[in-house]
Amino acid sequence: VQLQASGGGLVQVGGSLRLSCAASGRTSNTYLMGWFRQAPGKEREFVGSINWKTGSTSYSDHVKGRFTISRDYAGNTVFLQMNSLKPWDTAVYLCAAKRYFSADYASWGQGTQVTVSS
Repeated sequence: VQLQASGGGLVQVGGSLRLSCAASGRTSNTYLMGWFRQAPGKEREFVGSINWKTGSTSYSDHVKGRFTISRDYAGNTVFLQMNSLKPWDTAVYLCAAKRYFSADYASWGQGTQVTVSS
């Protein structure tokens, strides 16, 4: 599956952004769609994920209550709604796909930059 993330930009503290991740190719064996982020000089960290079939979600403690992941199953698109943004949310955000019976996220998008200014 190929992934294309979009929607990043510059936003002030407390603002909101909505990221999109469009999937193409074979999505029928996709188990999870995940969002990750990587800030300069830091390791990539898990933001959250959504079960592609059921829509159930999971979030890291850093974003729980502020970020929401949803999907348009028919449109093969996953969204990351980010509210109450904070300066430490600044990072490149990447979407990824994990297949059934796979331990790792095998497909990755190119990332979209989110910058939160104070």
